[in-house]
Amino acid sequence: MEAPDRIRRVVILGGGTAGWMTAAALSRSFGDSVAIMLLESEAIGTVGVGEATIPTIHWFNELVGIDEGEFLRATRATFKLGIEFVDWTAPGHRYFHPFGQFGAALPGVAFHHRWLKAQADGLDVPLPALSLAAQLAAQGRFAKPAGDARSILSTLGYAYHFDAGLYAAYLRRLSEAAGVTRIEGMLHHVERDGESGFVRLLTTDRGDRIAGDLFIDCSGFRALLIGEALGEGYADWSHWLPCDRAVAVPCARVAETTPYTRSTARAAGWQWRIPLQHRTGNGYVYASHYLSDDEAAATLLGNLDGEALAEPRFLRFTAGTRRRPWRGNVVAIGLASGFLEPLESTSIHLIQSGITKLLTLFPDRNCDPALADRFNTVFARDMDGIKDFLILHYHATRGRDEPLWQHCRTMPLPETLVAREEQYRRSGRLILEPDDLFREASWLAVLNGQGIHAIGYNPLADTIDAATNRAQVRQIADVIARAAPTLPLHDAALAQLIGAA
Repeated sequence: MEAPDRIRRVVILGGGTAGWMTAAALSRSFGDSVAIMLLESEAIGTVGVGEATIPTIHWFNELVGIDEGEFLRATRATFKLGIEFVDWTAPGHRYFHPFGQFGAALPGVAFHHRWLKAQADGLDVPLPALSLAAQLAAQGRFAKPAGDARSILSTLGYAYHFDAGLYAAYLRRLSEAAGVTRIEGMLHHVERDGESGFVRLLTTDRGDRIAGDLFIDCSGFRALLIGEALGEGYADWSHWLPCDRAVAVPCARVAETTPYTRSTARAAGWQWRIPLQHRTGNGYVYASHYLSDDEAAATLLGNLDGEALAEPRFLRFTAGTRRRPWRGNVVAIGLASGFLEPLESTSIHLIQSGITKLLTLFPDRNCDPALADRFNTVFARDMDGIKDFLILHYHATRGRDEPLWQHCRTMPLPETLVAREEQYRRSGRLILEPDDLFREASWLAVLNGQGIHAIGYNPLADTIDAATNRAQVRQIADVIARAAPTLPLHDAALAQLIGAA
């Protein structure tokens, strides 16, 4: 027998990527048992610059039943093997944060300790030579991971670049086909229960009254429910992540697709480059304390591959997190729950992270506060781990003397980040929590890329004969070097997958 206090009506405020991802996931998961309504207005634009993703996107696309070929066509997507960082460590320096793993799974100690020992024993094999993703990216090639653990292809990971507006539209079609009701209009008034404080209904500017048991706030930076209506506080992290503006502009494609996102350090922040099938997305994320909007736009327009296809668009934000993204019967997902700049392409991950946690902890009508507490705790951990990883890029930049970078070099750091860096320097160990988003390969790539090197390694590695260990590490680099040129160029692989669908 079904419990009488089950949630029957969910109201999502706001469309865009967050709103339609939430609608697609809930409608797919609950079917007809929950009525889902989404209120959005054509008059309100979405942020729509979150075009680069990380490999967790596969989990979400599978959850909502997306066919990859159809998705690639509908969103004008390309493949992403990682992120190239240009001029971060010092001007003229480049490093790559690849998806997937370094080396291969060998018995005994974690592979990167074998590499550190081999280096200490005189082997000169740089870290990128031990990543198939990094080598494919450098050659403009792409292949999908293989399931066979004996294949070097099993070490690959990949994500996508896509047009966020087209992705939201694609998910809207899926959601509406699954029974989601879209209501056109702007929020006019929020009606709350006098006793519990729960939100009971939303009134629109057109006079519609939308009642619900659970409300999902996907209203972006404005956070109309969690922030404006409920007054939930925001933890400001701009003392660690001082960039508070972005200017974005698309430009014409002029070359073969690079299967990676590029991040280039600039005087007051950094510039992104995201290649799509039909255009290239570009933006400059900067700190307004050190740079005017006009200067930022001029710098961006002066550093495009091809002709600009639109006027520059400006965004303002404050890095940080909502203290309680779930409060009462309101759950904030996406930008309403907090914002960490797009340096490591985590915005869409954080949307699906919120959705996953909501599905796991989905409440009854009483919205048990213990479930909300659990959601808020694990979401805060997610945000904290990503925050530390982003700060690492900024403070470990050595060769730049502009005021922003001087500030980042000398600012006090979170104790958690200091402890991780010191432990890695001393022992080569990467101390991670089980639910940290960025795993060993990511921390290893960025620590080494930013010039933070380990002087020690796990003593367990010394149980392996030095010559044998050097030979095995060298052999993996050789296998990667031989395999990479045999794999297809990105655009050929993409055309085949789009055509195959």
